[in-house]
Amino acid sequence: MRIVLLVSMGLACVAWGFGGPSHSAVVTDEAAAKAGVAPEARKEPIAGTTLEIEFARVPGSADGSVKPMWVARTETLWDWQDICIYKRDQKGGTSGNASADACTRPTKPYTAADRGFGHGGFPAVSISFGNAKAFCEWLSAKTGRRYRLPTVAERRHLCERSGITAESMKDHAWTFENAKDATRKAGSLKPDALGLFDLYGNVREWCVASDGTGVLMGGGYEDPAASITCDTALADTEDWNASDPQFPKSIWWLADGPWAGFRIVCDQ
Repeated sequence: MRIVLLVSMGLACVAWGFGGPSHSAVVTDEAAAKAGVAPEARKEPIAGTTLEIEFARVPGSADGSVKPMWVARTETLWDWQDICIYKRDQKGGTSGNASADACTRPTKPYTAADRGFGHGGFPAVSISFGNAKAFCEWLSAKTGRRYRLPTVAERRHLCERSGITAESMKDHAWTFENAKDATRKAGSLKPDALGLFDLYGNVREWCVASDGTGVLMGGGYEDPAASITCDTALADTEDWNASDPQFPKSIWWLADGPWAGFRIVCDQ
């Protein structure tokens, strides 16, 4: 298989060819998931570092409209985001992967983008839609797999299969009631039926609408638990960066969006 080009906001990574390693499926259908078999999991090492990203395989929908996919078990952490931004995968100006090195990466934030919530092990915040897409493009070039943001339909599918109810929300989600007005360390509450953490609450997660624009779904630490549903979504708006003093305003960071983060998925 060969990917010819990745483009975001007019910026591109160079093309690469790959034949990514295959993974045998332990849980690939709905029947196995309902039988209580633990979700199949895999880890994606980030070359040039000691870090890796954990994924769970989620079966597709019964009608076939949503295909099976690998979903990051947590929201994207600062630990991974920092590698991309600060080029911590490189030595002497190169990582040994020309495609990844050629990717346009988000600029360094001009202030503490983590808002003092926490850094190592915490979800990245203040992230613009373009920033989230750039991370996906960089990771795709680095690993040879196509990583991306989930669509709105896929995000609803995850929500519907999560097994989280209004009664169990407190066991799975950092919301207005328990977060104390800040994000919390990823994976510190119980995983849901899919093996995912913080699908609701903590940070709102970027997803791709049918017209290609970004929307934030899943609710965040400021949202009351009762207000978060599978359809909870906020359309991208310039208001989330209104107080950025830079001119022009940053396309990568949201000065007024401390609850904006993302989770990545992969089809392979």
